[in-house]
Amino acid sequence: MFIDQATIVVKAGRGGNGCVSFRREKYVPKGGPDGGNGGSGGSVVIRSDRNLTTLMDFRYKRNYRAQNGDSGKGANKTGKQGKDIVLRVPSGTVIRDAQTGELIADMIDHADEVVVAGGGKGGRGNAEFATPTNQAPRIATKGTRGEERTIELELKLLADVGLVGFPNAGKSTLISRISSARPKIAEYPFTTLVPNLGIVRYSEYKSFVVADMPGIIEGAHRGKGLGVQFLRHIERTRVLVFLVECTSENPKKVYTTLATEMKSFNPEMLDKPQIVALTKIDLADESLKKKLFRSRATFGKKIPAHLISAVTGEGLRELVAEMWKTLERTFSAITDRP
Repeated sequence: MFIDQATIVVKAGRGGNGCVSFRREKYVPKGGPDGGNGGSGGSVVIRSDRNLTTLMDFRYKRNYRAQNGDSGKGANKTGKQGKDIVLRVPSGTVIRDAQTGELIADMIDHADEVVVAGGGKGGRGNAEFATPTNQAPRIATKGTRGEERTIELELKLLADVGLVGFPNAGKSTLISRISSARPKIAEYPFTTLVPNLGIVRYSEYKSFVVADMPGIIEGAHRGKGLGVQFLRHIERTRVLVFLVECTSENPKKVYTTLATEMKSFNPEMLDKPQIVALTKIDLADESLKKKLFRSRATFGKKIPAHLISAVTGEGLRELVAEMWKTLERTFSAITDRP
């Protein structure tokens, strides 16, 4: 099951109390204070893991608590520190404070770590309070409470290329042909209910990740259909590939509708490089193919369009090459920044 949002409560451990103790040995009947400090409480740490793909575990368990620190002991022994609790989340998880909405961390890279609830400090033993004028203090302090907060986890998939289109536009079939992904494929809309990731091997040492998103419909940014649940995942992709059925009455209008939905969700999404793939070309007759070939430039000067068929394989090699070429330009733009 794919779960991309969860809300959990985390509580760090409390610090141990300081100890009131005096040194008492056979030949030292009136030794000084030797009460040790309390150990600090454990913290709650979140660590990203690229091998995870869902937040499902956090749907079944919502409360997480780190270990308390032990109290100090005589002979100046400090209490044992409470153990941290480490929660693993998929790479690409965004962490926010549920009450304030404050961004705590964006866990993009593998093994990123962040402390979301700090452990309480241990209390001071009476040995800490000894002074020349007060050589036998009988006071110690208690450990402080650990932090407690409610946090929201939101997973945004990390992919190089995002496939977007209306339901049944051929996204799942395409990703199954160009990668090792095997999504569910059927002849009815909304077959894809969760995003699918696939690795495309362009050549022996060149590969990239493609994400197949559930179908977007007009009004998705306002909550219609399933698209609003997954538009967030497209934010992470470097390149957008719009899949438009070649048999549509007005392919340009289909592209415009999809672009409008993404712009309404996040205006910056259309700043990404774009490619248009006119799908199911195997269903078009020769006259329609010629018409589509002539109209490829109508999507924009900087938006290349390809005629493809995921069923017969027509145009797939050229489309994958276009994806890689576009990705290389985005990589170059990043490395060329001052």
